[in-house]
Amino acid sequence: MGETVASASNLIKRFGSPDSAPALDDIDIRIAGGEITGLVGPDGAGKTTLIRILAGLMAPTGGEVAILGRPPAEMLDQLGYMPQRFGLYEDLTVRQNLDLYADLRALPPDEREATYSRLLDFTDLARFQDRLAGKLSGGMKQKLGLACALIRTPRMLLLDEPGVGVDPISRRELWAMVGNLKSEGIGILWSTAYLDEAEKCDRVYLLNEGRLLFDGPPNDLTDRIRDRVISVSDFTDSRRHFLTGALDRDDIIDGTIQGRAVRLLVRDDRPIPTAQQLGGGQPLTVETTEPRFEDGFIEILGGGPEGTSQLAERYRTIPLTQTPVIEAHDLTKRFGEFVAAKNMNFSIGRGKIFGLLGPNGAGKSTTMRMLTAQSIADEGEIDVLGHRLPEESKAARARCGVVPQLDNLDVELTVRQNLAVFARLYRVPRADRDAAIERALEMANLAARADAVVDELSGGMRRRLLVARGLVHRPELLLLDEPTVGLDPQVRSELWALVDELRSEGVTILMSTHYIEEAERLADEVAIMAEGRIVARGRPHELVGEHVGREVVEVYGPPAQLREAEQRAVGEGYATRRSGPALAILGAERANGAVPEGYRRPASLEDVFVVLTGAEIE
Repeated sequence: MGETVASASNLIKRFGSPDSAPALDDIDIRIAGGEITGLVGPDGAGKTTLIRILAGLMAPTGGEVAILGRPPAEMLDQLGYMPQRFGLYEDLTVRQNLDLYADLRALPPDEREATYSRLLDFTDLARFQDRLAGKLSGGMKQKLGLACALIRTPRMLLLDEPGVGVDPISRRELWAMVGNLKSEGIGILWSTAYLDEAEKCDRVYLLNEGRLLFDGPPNDLTDRIRDRVISVSDFTDSRRHFLTGALDRDDIIDGTIQGRAVRLLVRDDRPIPTAQQLGGGQPLTVETTEPRFEDGFIEILGGGPEGTSQLAERYRTIPLTQTPVIEAHDLTKRFGEFVAAKNMNFSIGRGKIFGLLGPNGAGKSTTMRMLTAQSIADEGEIDVLGHRLPEESKAARARCGVVPQLDNLDVELTVRQNLAVFARLYRVPRADRDAAIERALEMANLAARADAVVDELSGGMRRRLLVARGLVHRPELLLLDEPTVGLDPQVRSELWALVDELRSEGVTILMSTHYIEEAERLADEVAIMAEGRIVARGRPHELVGEHVGREVVEVYGPPAQLREAEQRAVGEGYATRRSGPALAILGAERANGAVPEGYRRPASLEDVFVVLTGAEIE
């Protein structure tokens, strides 16, 4: 490890009385220069509290904290801090935000132009410096936040979930940018809910309920579950139904859909189930596969939820009909000369989940706003639940539930009071309101925090409250705009199980997401969007077969070796893409010639996403 730039020993933090449960309980952590240290844990684990203490924004209750051997308050000029929220002023331009941070950090005037030029080039924001920060895409906002944190080159950089709300392409770009800072000797603490990011860190600290459960290189955690992760393929029945049943087994503690296969994590003290035991008559293929950091994360926390959600059992059953719930024809929306959505056509049947998948700025949220009449289409026709928009939008809204991408909760009210407001807005009968609120609290697993003020909730709990609010009147149609952004894998899986169960009760769901595993796990059909257009539409596994093939080979190694492997694969006629430390060779089963040796895995929807959105991630 390099030089220690930050450390904490026997760190304790309590909020409230001395007898209250600690938010951080006897934590030891060390951050080295020239390394990326990952900080992971479920919602409410204490990650943000720890970062704020290291940043000097909060005093610990006990223990010692040091930045380069001194108290944080004395070393603020050596810190760069990118908070999870509220880091930018959205009514200022990119340039004006840089000016503000330069003033706050006392950057000498004669150094500003050179510093701005370097940061704008580093973040690829030079052409957007006159744009309001509020008009930037999610990925561009995070890049600007990073630039502001680097206005004076720090010795330590604190990043509080920088990838939240950012599409996979922008997250990888952000990761590559931060990775380049390692060579300057900067110590980086990266808090994240995306465990593929944690997998790339040099060292990881895993918190849960304020306690440290794991400390070490990511491979040390994944090695614990080696030979207990299996890939199941060759389905004759629905993969989604198979996964639900598999997660209800007591020997399976987690699982997910991956392309045409299903990944399962087997409990430590149980044998690997056979194809006959899992298949129920299907001639399945069962093979062990490489573990991921997320598998180790779920295992150390005790496993994920069951496949069948008990949370939706009190939801009403909605009769299925043949009439589409949503029909959109040639839908187009312009903002001045910019076309945010163009000639979009799709329909969604009753009791189906339809996913809009695309990078930031693809037009997903614009489409969602048109479907709720928050924004009026310039061209095209929209029918929602048999009502033509915008003329009959009021009648359509009464039967819809909406979970917005942006948090618009009333932070001064309690969880229960927020739900009560929306129960009244949606005209839930007075006699039924208390029961409706309790039902929504139960479905979102918020009953224990019902009387907490929203401003005291973590980001993940606020997200769950947005879901509860959208369900309080038991709608027929549920519109989810990035529903699980910022949620840890366990809570995310619980929400997926809830959404899956709502579908079985006849609820129709339109979901926008850039979390690809979410679309693969839930959607009956997806539309992949890029630059305001639908570039592909179909069932996830069919899109994988059409655009990528059944198999991908990933080659790992130093950059020179990957370049050589890429040249050889391209020469043999393979499509390739770079993804972090790996080279992915697509469609291995349908090209001629031999591929370089590497890790073989089923192709996934992420491969399709990258191919169709034109991204080559270096």
